[in-house]
Amino acid sequence: MTSPIDRDEIHRMIRVDQAGEFGATRIYEGQLAVMGDRGPHSAEIRHMAEDEEVHRKEFDALMARRRVRPTALHSFWSAAGYALGAGTALLGPEAAMACTAAVEEEIDRHYTDQLDRLKESGADPELADMIERFREEEREHREAALANDAEKAPAYPLLSGAIRLGCKVAIKVSERI
Repeated sequence: MTSPIDRDEIHRMIRVDQAGEFGATRIYEGQLAVMGDRGPHSAEIRHMAEDEEVHRKEFDALMARRRVRPTALHSFWSAAGYALGAGTALLGPEAAMACTAAVEEEIDRHYTDQLDRLKESGADPELADMIERFREEEREHREAALANDAEKAPAYPLLSGAIRLGCKVAIKVSERI
């Protein structure tokens, strides 16, 4: 039998998910600032950025309704996300796609872990529904990135591994701080 989910755990889930969606919007802003509207994959990146903006706005609204405090690292994630996006775009369009594939792989795992926890406990169907919807779109983003040559990025295994590690750290830190 799983332990019940308390209010603090729900707040941590919402806080970290909002921070992640905000970070994703900043990654895409950085990529588009470098690539512009005519770069390879720009239209795909713009579409993914629009999805992430919808996710962020829904989490913002949920945070406000439930009085969940945002992460204290908001400014840091803003700068880090933008830098990651711009940096990978500077490496080329395949590296920008590799960034998306890596981030979305970790987000899929993170959201799946949250969903398993919520469903096992029967807690918070509203949050579970949001996470499930967003996870499906994140999976679509990952598949699109892979279809757009993510694995052809320079030093793909190293780049992907570093980005995935950064995501894992960001998730753990944003849950608490």
